[in-house]
Amino acid sequence: MIKQIIVVESLRSWADCKPDCPVVHVDDYLTNAEYFRMRGVQVINLCRSYRYLSVGYYCSLLAEARRHRVIPSVKTQLDLSSRTMYNLEVPHLDEVVRKSFKKKGAHDHDEEFSINAYFGQCFCDSLNDLMRRVFESFPCPVLRVTFSREKKWRIIEVKPLAIERLEREDKDLFYLALEGYLKKRWRPQREPKAYRFDLAILHDPEDELPPSNEQALKNFIKAGKKLGIHVDLIVRKDYSRLAEYDGLFIRDTTSIKHYTYRFAKKAESEGMVVIDDPQSILRCANKVYLAELLSANRIPTPKTVIVGKHDLEAAEAALGYPLVVKLPDGAFSQGVFKVDDGEQFRDVAGRLFKHSELILAQEFFYTDFDWRIGILNKKPLFACKYFMSGQHWQILHYTGDGKHSEGEAATLAVEDAPPEVVRMALKATSLIGDGLYGVDLKQKADQVFIIEVNDNPNIDRGVEDRVLKSRLYELVMAEFLRRMENRRRLHSPSLPRSRSSEVA
Repeated sequence: MIKQIIVVESLRSWADCKPDCPVVHVDDYLTNAEYFRMRGVQVINLCRSYRYLSVGYYCSLLAEARRHRVIPSVKTQLDLSSRTMYNLEVPHLDEVVRKSFKKKGAHDHDEEFSINAYFGQCFCDSLNDLMRRVFESFPCPVLRVTFSREKKWRIIEVKPLAIERLEREDKDLFYLALEGYLKKRWRPQREPKAYRFDLAILHDPEDELPPSNEQALKNFIKAGKKLGIHVDLIVRKDYSRLAEYDGLFIRDTTSIKHYTYRFAKKAESEGMVVIDDPQSILRCANKVYLAELLSANRIPTPKTVIVGKHDLEAAEAALGYPLVVKLPDGAFSQGVFKVDDGEQFRDVAGRLFKHSELILAQEFFYTDFDWRIGILNKKPLFACKYFMSGQHWQILHYTGDGKHSEGEAATLAVEDAPPEVVRMALKATSLIGDGLYGVDLKQKADQVFIIEVNDNPNIDRGVEDRVLKSRLYELVMAEFLRRMENRRRLHSPSLPRSRSSEVA
């Protein structure tokens, strides 16, 4: 039987409500080992805000890392935070909106109005079916849906609402809906539909540190052509053209608050094959999530402490000095700092807490190089040694003038890499998905530690391809081909043929 818990930021506000499950404070859920060990849990996250890197965000993020079923999910939070994101979901509701407003009792006076929905219920018979459909697209406990009428009614905004902002009468309706929801079984979201294929590679020609250099991109195009795949390079301004393609390969530096995530979401909503897929970006982009996920599955990492604003002394006691402090969503060695004493720690932590409610503190140990194992569809693709930059402790060394230096790299055949390094990389990525990943690891004597899992690892001409050469690009394109053909077989044969299918 699924255990249910409600997570809130203020227990006092729940003094008058006695739901049929525990109500716990978010700080307790985030830090108490009891919840870390629990399995078969459904979490109802009722924090005041789901803003990116807020405690509400971290509640859902760590719930997913612990394999707890949580509402709202991180995906839903991010979708609702961006007008671009929910605009991808809203159009398919237009017909339901039209039918709902034809019903007796539907709103027909103002040109714009809003209504609250509690777990998909609004207690207005004429709009209940519509609110249920909105809830299926954005599973969130409390939603405020705003409609506007020009020639016809349409949804113009969907946003989460904190229960603390509800009036007494509205709170009573919320508690009634909550009671009903607690008695229902968990329902997974529907899978997106499948479509036919052409392939777009998203890149940024202005990026100084792209995941693939210019020659590597040309090699991907060449490999695609060899396999009968039409490949185009696209950039940020091509967002509106994305639906023309049947696959998306993101060769741009990914981040949640970035257009790359919007591209991935759009591609997924169109039923396209996409690497990096949105779930992989979500899971790899935040180091706090990864730390919790790896720990929950007993995968060795350097000793790590998740640090809130009141946890600095505990982190010092657990790790000692020197230690490494990390911003959860930093990339390319940015947002990562080595501190040697308490004064440095407090200074760096204070700056990072301006960006995130939680940060990461990790024990420091130096190695001459880090391993990078490339994984594609749960199989090892390449193995590299990335050496530290000069006398620096990181592979990338950023100087005060905005420039950077980079250490050397050595590429090996996968079979020549230490078996334990490869095995550990595969074990880590099995928790993320079946996309393309780069796993960074350190060796210390006979021990292997996971440092992080990257969702869009570098594949550069002259580095990662030194062993496999053109075969590396063909393997990646072959995986796209396999997935797109699988989707084609699932789809109706009556659809028009794409350029790819004409040459395949």
